[in-house]
Amino acid sequence: MNNKSLQSYYFIGIGGMGMSALARLCLINGHCVFGYDITPSQIIEDLILEGAQVIYDLSTEALPPEVCDKNIEVVYTAAISRDHPQLKYFLAQGNNVRKRAFFLAELTSKIKTLAIAGTHGKTTTSAFLTHIFSESSQVFTSIMGGFFKDQKSNLITQGDDFMIVEADEYDRSFLQLYPAIACITSMDPDHLDVYETDSSFSEAFIQFSSQVSQALVVAYGLPVNGITYGINVPADYRVENIIKNKFGYNFNIITPLRTYKNVYLNQLGIHNISNALCAIAMADQVGIFPENSIKALTTFPGVQRRMNLMKYGDAIIIDDYAHHPTEIENVLNTLKGFYPERKNCVIFQPHLFSRTQDFMNEFALVLSEFDEVVLLDIYPARELPISGISTQVLLNKLNHSNKKLIQKSAIKESIDKSNARLFAFLGAGDIGLEVDKLKNHFTAA
Repeated sequence: MNNKSLQSYYFIGIGGMGMSALARLCLINGHCVFGYDITPSQIIEDLILEGAQVIYDLSTEALPPEVCDKNIEVVYTAAISRDHPQLKYFLAQGNNVRKRAFFLAELTSKIKTLAIAGTHGKTTTSAFLTHIFSESSQVFTSIMGGFFKDQKSNLITQGDDFMIVEADEYDRSFLQLYPAIACITSMDPDHLDVYETDSSFSEAFIQFSSQVSQALVVAYGLPVNGITYGINVPADYRVENIIKNKFGYNFNIITPLRTYKNVYLNQLGIHNISNALCAIAMADQVGIFPENSIKALTTFPGVQRRMNLMKYGDAIIIDDYAHHPTEIENVLNTLKGFYPERKNCVIFQPHLFSRTQDFMNEFALVLSEFDEVVLLDIYPARELPISGISTQVLLNKLNHSNKKLIQKSAIKESIDKSNARLFAFLGAGDIGLEVDKLKNHFTAA
């Protein structure tokens, strides 16, 4: 971002993961930052400490006088309705108003950009790639969809030779990006409230792939041409001979030029091996040798709410962002692989009425594979309720004898009374905050 011409920005939905990173980038470059969000959060509090001014009243009367000028640049998240009073005000006034996706596209248009796309694995893959770039002393900026563990920002700024971003398929946002290098980790249908059909969803990814100018890395088996990666498949970059250990895996990586034996990854989940391999393949395309990327894996800090493990008395708690049936299946397989002797319990908060509607049967099938099932009410995020779609309907579909629907206030009691010794907190809403409420009861892992 060029800071030679200082500007004032107003972010509508400033507390979102992607929006807050862009707001922070503006602050770092000396611009004035204002914003609105519906409720306070730690992310917003940190932005305020860094110089942002934020309000929680959506009325136009609440707008600070400084942002009522036509020269204020306005950025809004796709989750904001076109009926939002402030958005309508700025549009009517003639301000330069852009969705977050367009603003991000502008920032990446003059920088060599690496974009991570896919239904699953975007955040962890971008985190691996960011860590590889950092450990190999690259000059880059990264905007991740999550935080490294024990970090308060998903923006990493070490210069602007490269930019690493997540290419979000929601609202077709990623179609605004024209990266030099990109990957596609998966194409399982999602966001059918936007795409309507599976084929339309796939077509968007194919369109995205055509916008990549230099190199496209794709998971083996996807219907897109590119440099392939995968596990135990004949891909260009592949992993073989996986051996599970206490806190991760050892395995071999085969690249187009050589084989690297006994590589160690300190993360749980075969899907995370795949994510790391994807990042290594992408880094290789810009000249970061695989041996340097592999070395960086040994110090990878992990990502908040991605297979995070905590001890709760003699029980284990896993906190993960999984909110799609495929992601839940990955978590379950990991739990069974590492803790086969422990009775498990899933505590799942469905995310979005539309996603619950689209994958009701798939959710019911995968959740029924856990030993115990505890469900929370649907986290609506940007959506209004859909008639006939509720957690109770999902609960009724579960083929399970040990299932229940509870309020968040009853989580600790449910855990304490359960016979399970392994609890998976899953969902993309605010369920992670419920894990935080238990932290005073955690013991050393």
